[in-house]
Amino acid sequence: MGLIEKVANPYWVRGGTYYEKGDCIMFNCCGGKTTETTAAAENKTETTAGEAAEEKKDEAAGVVKVIEYDLTDEQYAFGVDKDQPELLEQVNAFIAKIQEDGTFDAICDKYFSDGEPAAVESAEYDASKDQLVVATNASFEPFEYVDGDSYKGIDMEIAALFAQELGKELVIENMDFDAVCLSVGQHKCDIAMAGLTINEEREEYVTFSDPYYKASQRLVTLADDTAFDDCKDAASVEEVLKGLSASDKIGGQQGTTAQYFVEGSDDWGFEGLPAEWVPYKSASLAVQDMINGNVKYVIIDAAPAESITKAINAMQ
Repeated sequence: MGLIEKVANPYWVRGGTYYEKGDCIMFNCCGGKTTETTAAAENKTETTAGEAAEEKKDEAAGVVKVIEYDLTDEQYAFGVDKDQPELLEQVNAFIAKIQEDGTFDAICDKYFSDGEPAAVESAEYDASKDQLVVATNASFEPFEYVDGDSYKGIDMEIAALFAQELGKELVIENMDFDAVCLSVGQHKCDIAMAGLTINEEREEYVTFSDPYYKASQRLVTLADDTAFDDCKDAASVEEVLKGLSASDKIGGQQGTTAQYFVEGSDDWGFEGLPAEWVPYKSASLAVQDMINGNVKYVIIDAAPAESITKAINAMQ
């Protein structure tokens, strides 16, 4: 399919649906070429529809599912040490570069299409060396996660390329999510790369880079839950959630946007829900506890929601 629309600040849209190319957003379901014949496009549509049907079939056979409506509209950025304005300029230039030359698309293809993720190694911190120290929470697949002795994920691959661009050795400091921005604010790390949504509260500790990714929160339920079957949009999903009681529990990763969405926040513009928020160290732990019957629902970022539910259902 061809050109869809011009945008002032294009960025890649989550889930493998739109890819930015210069000043334009191109429609691309599979991460392949964006220009094709009508016949090829029709053939791809049929194939995509078939694949989607198979995914729905697999999902129905699983134990958990994602409600396919975006509850929020967010942007990810990197959080830079406030005392390093030169580093901020460098990371903004690097974001622009990898978006323009296709590197960012290629990295995303590894995690949302059929590419092969690259392992990223971390050096040991050494104050005597010229290093880029990155704060992250490596339990947020597909943006950052641990695989054996290495790190993988969109942010981690960007971190490795950025360190190489600067001619520095990469050091990755893995920590709890709610400590990521704090560690940069305390000058223990140079930059936070952890699927960070831009917001004023975090800006107390870091200076945000230009946004590089459009994100959202989605609801995860048990596969046999029918409460949202008649929902046609995000507003109707919220109406169901607003009908919960104080005895109902919604889980998610501590310190993330989901927490503010459930508890309510003037800074974030969220009214909140009547249910109790239950924090977890990772989104996958929250989903597992839902399966165990300890929380009713889970709200997490859309891409991790898809990764986690797919992995759990594949084990059934």
